[in-house]
Amino acid sequence: MPPSPPTISSVAALDKSAAVVVVDDDEGVRTALANLFHSVGLDVQLFASAVELLRGKLPDVPSCLVLDIRLPGLSGLDLQTDLANAGIHIPIIFITAHADIPMSVRAMRGGAVDFLSKPFREQDMLDAVTRGIDRDRTRRDDERAVSAARAAHEGLTNREQEIMALVATGLLNKEIGAKLGIAEITVKIHRGRVMKKMGAQSLAELIRMTDMLGIASSLPGLRS
Repeated sequence: MPPSPPTISSVAALDKSAAVVVVDDDEGVRTALANLFHSVGLDVQLFASAVELLRGKLPDVPSCLVLDIRLPGLSGLDLQTDLANAGIHIPIIFITAHADIPMSVRAMRGGAVDFLSKPFREQDMLDAVTRGIDRDRTRRDDERAVSAARAAHEGLTNREQEIMALVATGLLNKEIGAKLGIAEITVKIHRGRVMKKMGAQSLAELIRMTDMLGIASSLPGLRS
């Protein structure tokens, strides 16, 4: 029985906007990887060097970077460091024909998804790409959630922001009222408005939002 063709087994295969960026100075490797990724419906960007990548533009979709360790000029490991320092968090899969333990340890400590030695199995590459794209999708979803929560929080009045922060500390309505010098019923009204404006369906969800935004104890004296 002939071997099964390589597959990509995750939601990455269902997201036709997902992309893979390949940086390798070997044209044959670039072509082979492009054919592999195109075969499972992924968009591909190809670069022959790290400098060429830095002059280009990364895709604004869930993606990952397949990066050769040894490149002319800026190495793959140095590019990993430069991207991290620039706040660019695209997941990286390293490939190399000359692996050594210190090199692989540095790559993984830098947050690489995987470290594959050439020649690698196509399925191993697709599995690594799957993990990379899924990781990037999760990061993007988290960033959108933080952005939406921040925008909603900025739409609260000053008093509502105080109420939200105090609710997150676990205080009861009457305790919040005593701390702010307002009636308990007023606290309830403000609290309801906060829940509605923040789009929180439960107290637990509201607390997660305060943690996400880092505002649980941002106002002076809230825990006094």
